Amino acid sequence: MKKAIYSIISFAALALASCSQSMLDFSPTDSGSGDEMLKSASTAITSINGVYSSMRTAGWSTTANTHQCFGIAAYNLALDAMADDLVMQGQGNGWFWGDHTYNVKSNYTSSAFRSYDVWYANYKWIANVNYVIDAAPAMAGSEADVAYVVGQAYAIRALCYLNLATWFSRTPYNAMRGTARWDEACVPIYTTGTSIKTGGQPRATLRQVYDRIDEDIDTAIEYLEKGRENSLATANKTHIGLYAALGIKSRACLAAGDWDGAYTAAKRVIDQGGYAVGTKADLTGGMNSLDKSNVIWGASIQIADQAGGYASFFAHMDNQQGAYAESAPKLINKQLYNRMSSTDVRRDWWDPNDKESPYIGKKFAFSNVASWLGDYLYMRVEEMYFTAAEAALRSENLPGNVQIARDLMNTVMAERDPKYNANYRSGLNLGATTTTWTGSLLEDILIQRRIELWGEYGRLFDVRRLGQGIDRRADDGFSEECLSGMSRRNVDLTKPDTYDWVLTIPQDELDANPNINEEDQNP
Repeated sequence: MKKAIYSIISFAALALASCSQSMLDFSPTDSGSGDEMLKSASTAITSINGVYSSMRTAGWSTTANTHQCFGIAAYNLALDAMADDLVMQGQGNGWFWGDHTYNVKSNYTSSAFRSYDVWYANYKWIANVNYVIDAAPAMAGSEADVAYVVGQAYAIRALCYLNLATWFSRTPYNAMRGTARWDEACVPIYTTGTSIKTGGQPRATLRQVYDRIDEDIDTAIEYLEKGRENSLATANKTHIGLYAALGIKSRACLAAGDWDGAYTAAKRVIDQGGYAVGTKADLTGGMNSLDKSNVIWGASIQIADQAGGYASFFAHMDNQQGAYAESAPKLINKQLYNRMSSTDVRRDWWDPNDKESPYIGKKFAFSNVASWLGDYLYMRVEEMYFTAAEAALRSENLPGNVQIARDLMNTVMAERDPKYNANYRSGLNLGATTTTWTGSLLEDILIQRRIELWGEYGRLFDVRRLGQGIDRRADDGFSEECLSGMSRRNVDLTKPDTYDWVLTIPQDELDANPNINEEDQNP
């Protein structure tokens, strides 16, 4: 018998009001005040703030294992742990070890593990911003204020569907082969506020989901253009503003193989956003402050009430002070480290000579370890440079595309390596795996991107879209415990189309949604 268990979420704070396991919200509040809140942009912004708060908060998206389930930063770390460049030296307390060793798919029947965490959280965020979108036509306030609120709602929804597509389906476009799989099943789509009468939707195709992402992010950009002079939160990096929305668009375009779209969005951030490439001082200060001029979007964690304690990014990544990081140090793949020249300032992010943990990371640090403080960085302008360079190089429509890509690389790398020069490189060749080197310009762009975004971006997102496999080896730092566990589970990451990179749909969804059944489950 299928179960339909309904939960009620406080719309402003996303505080769980029951121990339900439903994937949908059926009311914006539990007090009847939601409709009033959404009548005006000045109060509806509180609803948006609640979503952002939950994006950095642990303890609500699963029934256990909350110390590895703290929103966007946790998902990015998990995607890094599943890939090739971030190596976990050991299991430690166990957090993120299941992601690292591919021991998560069988746990889809539990509400305590990654499948439930990602599905539940993203559909919560979608359900909540859908109420804001529904209220937009009658929302009071200046045009700029309404546009600012509604634009963020559309951007959040686009981001959530991109997250869900990344985790629960294969990538739509294989750049290595130039082939697409747009007809494969992705995730259900919901575009309006849900009620008790709302039925579960079937899995939409990748084409339908990416069309939804494209439409939503373009609508968000249009609204956020109009909302730049708002009176609610001007220049607030904790919110998705115009340039963060353009950054999200660039990511979606990369996944879809839309090189011109990715280039245009990323280049606009570079040219118009007012951000500056991070200097050595910016890069070596712990990567923990939104105030840096290279940061586009993130979460502010400046007071104890905002800190997650052990359930936080820096607890896992500060290898000097982070309790969990000390028991499970995070290392860089030796091959990737050795791709840096001796004059690259980013070498300071790791210590290859550490006696206990060679190649241990030093990139991330608490800003105040006693109070567990440190901002989370979700998007930096350097990402836009690497995106624009890759997209320009791949473009068949951009005049002078090769030199444009080189110039972008020379600009972003000038603050990292004074001897760097992309002008001597050319070509689009990539190896069958991410550690099969070709020496091409495209490979170099991707190498510098990998080094730059280590630990903070979600590396598997790139691996999947590039069409490369991963060849994990003990010589590169991967532990025998990791490699043997993967072998026992028949995990083969050298195959670029593997379903090992695709999560299983939570059992609760299969039970509650009449339009998604066991035969719809991912392999």
